[in-house]
Amino acid sequence: MESKLEETLRFDRDGLIPAVVQDAGTGRVLTLAYMNRESLAITLEEKQTCFYSRSRRSLWRKGETSGNVQRVVRVTADCDGDSLVVEVEPSGPACHTGEESCFHRVLYGGENEAERFSLRALYALIEGRKAEPKEGSYTTYLFGKGREKILKKVGEECAEVIIAAMKDSRTETIYEIADLAYHLLVLMAERDIEPEAIRSELERRHVIDHKVKQAGA
Repeated sequence: MESKLEETLRFDRDGLIPAVVQDAGTGRVLTLAYMNRESLAITLEEKQTCFYSRSRRSLWRKGETSGNVQRVVRVTADCDGDSLVVEVEPSGPACHTGEESCFHRVLYGGENEAERFSLRALYALIEGRKAEPKEGSYTTYLFGKGREKILKKVGEECAEVIIAAMKDSRTETIYEIADLAYHLLVLMAERDIEPEAIRSELERRHVIDHKVKQAGA
């Protein structure tokens, strides 16, 4: 059964509505696809993106063959109700070319978005060093030494953060936090924990905290 908000959506004469798919973590636009009422209902029910292929004239679930599914975090409609933004946690590339985003061909605007820094990109690089060791790489060195070495470095960097903060040096504190964040990502990769798992846990805590505050208000 459709909600009142869904009933206000304006599908075109072919029964379709454009859906801009966006990475919930980085904000990067991943792809533009189309949904009909059925694929939208499936998306909302299964919490994974399902679209309508205009060329094949059929439904298709993202990742059904590649495994690169997109877990839905939020769906919003524009003011006119004739387009959607679907925020997702991707488990792999959105583009059939293997690129993270279908929008990777820069026509104007300087820096290539695909080359911009993000924690997910750094994590992917770290995972790459784990899967394919590279000589001379510090990350490869850490994986080679094993979990005990990685944990030792995390502990050392925690201490460095505390020392920097106690010295009241903002610059040094930022530097040491960056070191700690990197080593934590290495630990996460070693344990096969993706950044999305941490984001989901923080989101869960945020919801709980929000409810507690409401209850005590």
